[in-house]
Amino acid sequence: MLKIRAFENMAKDNFAEGKIPGFVHLYIGEEAISSAVCENLTDADYITSTHRGHGHIIAKGGELKYMAAELFGKATGYCKGKGGSMHIADATKGILGANGIVGAGQDIALGAGMSAQYRGTDQVCVCFFGDDSTNQGTFHESLNMASVWKLPIVYVCENNGYGISTSQKRHQNIKDISVRAKAYNIPGITVDGNDAVAVYAASRKAIERAKRGEGPTLIECKTYRQRGHFEGDSAPYKPKSQQEAWLKKDPIPRFEKYIQEKGVLSDREIQQMKKSVDAQIKEAVDFAMNSPEPELDSVFEDVYSDIKEEV
Repeated sequence: MLKIRAFENMAKDNFAEGKIPGFVHLYIGEEAISSAVCENLTDADYITSTHRGHGHIIAKGGELKYMAAELFGKATGYCKGKGGSMHIADATKGILGANGIVGAGQDIALGAGMSAQYRGTDQVCVCFFGDDSTNQGTFHESLNMASVWKLPIVYVCENNGYGISTSQKRHQNIKDISVRAKAYNIPGITVDGNDAVAVYAASRKAIERAKRGEGPTLIECKTYRQRGHFEGDSAPYKPKSQQEAWLKKDPIPRFEKYIQEKGVLSDREIQQMKKSVDAQIKEAVDFAMNSPEPELDSVFEDVYSDIKEEV
């Protein structure tokens, strides 16, 4: 969680200084979800992500230096500087890619789940997505087929209350997105997305269920993005009182308090951890800054597959 927060703050600052091209959509305020869910996964398991994907990738084990290089448009980045913030992937760690298309990850997750079932592995795919994408046809198509075929997929809806600038109550006539699971006869659960322990427990149960061959689960995590939809969006559509209330429920200090009360870590150990994370972020930025930009001649490389089929 600390690593995600520090990475996003770095991205925020560098984007404001004009050092990062394109758009960035930050995960600040939602760190508990991906961190807790991915704690239940292995490198062999899959995740699909969204345009707000930095947190998912870090939680699944993505390399900070390659992520930073990609954000800065450098040749050493995950996508050689061509994908930017919204298209980071690392198949070696089961990260099937962030995605700039709303709802696109749901059908990619469907393919990953079908693959795991067909090959007879115990892999599972976790599909992260936002509240607004549950209005897309891809959401319903994916859940329907996953339910019918009992595919090993866990659908994790990060309900931060807004689809860009439109609040959930203005684009859906339901309070809890988890109720949509009933249409596909699968479990639907709503949890506090800012409570890492609650998210961990719910996702663990769903992942174990999927690996037993019992099919998918829809988990809705109620959370809040502390920034605008993208950097540069001042978010005037969010009421000040609402913002203040959610800031008091920030998942990081909340979890810090929990582990201190449980005697897991002392305040001194937590501060040491924060210093270590800051050093890792600095190292990643230094790597990115000292990396070369892509050569102009490489613009058409990696666009299409170079694999040639033998007839």
